[in-house]
Amino acid sequence: MKSALTWEIIAKCSTTKARVGKLILPHGPVDTPVFMPVGTQGTLKGITPKQLEELGCQIMLNNTYHLGLKPGQELLEQIGGSHNFQNWSRNLLTDSGGFQMVSLLKLAKITEQGVEFQSPHDDGSTMLLTPEHSISLQNSIGADIIMQLDDVVSSLTTGKRVEEAMYRSIRWLDRCISVHKKTDSQNLFAIIQGGLDPNLRKKCVEEMVLRDTPGYAIGGLSGGEEKDTFWKIVTLCTDLLPKSKPIYCMGVGYTEDLVVCSALGVDMYDCVFPTRTARFGNALTSKGSLNLRSVKFSNDFQPIEKDCDCVACKSYTRSFIHLQATKETVGCHLITLHNVAYQLRLMRNIRQAIIEDRFPSFVKQIFKDLFGDNEKYPVWAVNALKSVNVDLLSEK
Repeated sequence: MKSALTWEIIAKCSTTKARVGKLILPHGPVDTPVFMPVGTQGTLKGITPKQLEELGCQIMLNNTYHLGLKPGQELLEQIGGSHNFQNWSRNLLTDSGGFQMVSLLKLAKITEQGVEFQSPHDDGSTMLLTPEHSISLQNSIGADIIMQLDDVVSSLTTGKRVEEAMYRSIRWLDRCISVHKKTDSQNLFAIIQGGLDPNLRKKCVEEMVLRDTPGYAIGGLSGGEEKDTFWKIVTLCTDLLPKSKPIYCMGVGYTEDLVVCSALGVDMYDCVFPTRTARFGNALTSKGSLNLRSVKFSNDFQPIEKDCDCVACKSYTRSFIHLQATKETVGCHLITLHNVAYQLRLMRNIRQAIIEDRFPSFVKQIFKDLFGDNEKYPVWAVNALKSVNVDLLSEK
């Protein structure tokens, strides 16, 4: 199908499947691997789009389901889309609303036609989200990358429901393609489903690749499944999907997950984790998370992280942020800025390590900094990296 992006591989790791790419979208370039912060209703909670731009973010997410409820499609059409609505000049990706089938399952009814949601805003309204309506909403939002509506089941679901959801996602992709009106400015990505069943994943990849969409997402993971199963599904999909298209692993945001999945050949990620955890006072660092609400930081006059150049670290101490995080919203604001800066810097460092072909040693240092003793390394991560020739437990 028609594509409104260009995609070029800049560098490849000589050991793993990691790669650096340059994705050119209608609102500018995106360097990959990339982490995309989530701005559910047009902004990240706690910071402005302008602040996000100043952090160097090239692409962020909006949520189709939530924007479809408020402000609604009519208003988005009037103002000319979400870029104008939130004053964001860089790239946007919208999810299809499918994930809410899992997160709002008690409010949803799923049929072949689509998904009927009750509004979470307690106003009694309902929304029937069909593949056609999802694409119509995303056309109105105007995101540079839009996602097909897929039938999403929890990664812990087994049996016939997983197979049903996989085949329905293929049928729904065809319906999405048939009504997508803005192929010259919006890129429709297919989503690979199939749960934790390798055979269903293989079948789904085979079918989705026939549709030749501009990119592909790995969906239906990061839902509580065993991580040793998670990484095997990710690497299976990156092995099977075209190397000439960007690959997006949905819902991934922990440091170790980003590093491992990049080694397995993934190019794009999103997750609410960095901003959500900030609202609980947790700051992300290369040594792990710091709960700045803890009283132990009340007399700590260091920045959150010494090597970070975000405004929170350049201008304020842990002591100051501790006081604000326990009583004032400004604390959450500063930690959110820091956490997003941390994620974006991590991805820059990943890209640079791949370009300089020192990615394996970079990975080892990340894990050493994050976990200390190698006996504390997650077994799944050790196994995953070993599958692409990086032995975390080796001293070499």
